[in-house]
Amino acid sequence: MAASPASTDIAIIGAGSIGIAVAYHLVRCGLKDVVLVEAGGPMALTSAQSGENYRNWWPHPVMTAFTDDSIGQLEAIARETGNRIHMTRRGYALATRRANPADLIDDLHHGYGAEGGQRIRVHDGTSPGLYQPAMSADWEAAPDGVDVLLDPALIRAHFPSFAPDIAAILHIRRAGDISGQQLGQYMLEAIRAAGGRLCRARVTAIEGGTPFALHLDTAEGPATLRADRVVNAAGPFLGAIAAMLGENLPVACVYQQKIAFEDREAAIPRGMPFAIDLDGQQIPWTEEERAILAAEPETAALLAPMPGGIHCRPDGGDLGKWIKLGWAYNRTASDPAGEPLVNPQFPDTVLRAASRLNPMLAAYIGRLPRNARHYGGFYAMTPENWPLIGPMRGQGAYLAGALSGFGTMGACATGALCAAWVAGTPLPAYAPALSLARYDDQPLMAELAALNSKGVL
Repeated sequence: MAASPASTDIAIIGAGSIGIAVAYHLVRCGLKDVVLVEAGGPMALTSAQSGENYRNWWPHPVMTAFTDDSIGQLEAIARETGNRIHMTRRGYALATRRANPADLIDDLHHGYGAEGGQRIRVHDGTSPGLYQPAMSADWEAAPDGVDVLLDPALIRAHFPSFAPDIAAILHIRRAGDISGQQLGQYMLEAIRAAGGRLCRARVTAIEGGTPFALHLDTAEGPATLRADRVVNAAGPFLGAIAAMLGENLPVACVYQQKIAFEDREAAIPRGMPFAIDLDGQQIPWTEEERAILAAEPETAALLAPMPGGIHCRPDGGDLGKWIKLGWAYNRTASDPAGEPLVNPQFPDTVLRAASRLNPMLAAYIGRLPRNARHYGGFYAMTPENWPLIGPMRGQGAYLAGALSGFGTMGACATGALCAAWVAGTPLPAYAPALSLARYDDQPLMAELAALNSKGVL
């Protein structure tokens, strides 16, 4: 490509899960002249650090409809491929120590809209309603909706690893995990079979419009790619690519961390759903530890009350031995082009916090297995934590990004929605709300500002 300029109908900048999904849906629409531009390998940046989870609960019906559509596509791919993407569906178990979490139940009803009455089942011990536990990871056998467990005996019976002070569990049933890498590979194969191409290059500048001139840095040297249309699917570099197109986006990048390790102590039951402790806490450091943490501004914040959202799940299926822990407590934006703000204190911090919900995890504090992984990724997010999918301000340019931590679950619907905008095919009712047009919709923005939750888990 460096030898002479090349051209294409559509250039997609970024070959993470979102860019690949956009290309996949474009070729399915019949638009074959598609080039994915990616500096590294496909699925190699933030997509490689994904928790690979999915769930259809959000505190607003727009996002619930969006993720429902995306999960429906994941299910179709699982069905068509003999579950190549390793889809499971034990659900999300959102746990709290509040015996009457009325606000959380209100969020459920608001998120599911008119269908809330049919999708939400409350188990408080006063009625004979039957709770179906997550006995199997088979996504086709799992129920839909949400089970709200308020009966202490029911909680103890089905969540024995949880601390005894857990008083309520919101069990989101259309939820689980997939292999994001397998999903990406499946889509890449379809893209290549349809004639789509992958260009290994870094975009250094973009000139003009319709057609655009993408100036590239390739292994062979500088090159130019001319494209009639451009899709900005650059993940954490969404804002940088937008700036090359002369636009500013309301997007910030936040680095979030996780750990994964072999559960040699069998602290977590293999059949446990993806579990999230919703309650904030103050980590019980020792006096010596407090003095050490207080000495540095970067770690002193760990002494203050911390937000909820610590999550844990078994990894590797019923016969696996690993578990993953995460906690998206970081709220400080940083430059994704810089060095990741890896916090060496994070493994110990998340273990201490997670052991409040699953007490047996305390066995690993200060003694993680040597093969444990500590990793993370930059998540691009809007202030309201909704994605940006659709036209940019300039003609011929489109957006697909700002899926902060929900790229795995939202990739399919994002790809379909962006492809519909590009191809001019019918759009779902929620399309304007997920585009830049929402910032001109003052009633919607006021509604989002008033929400109890932004859906960050």
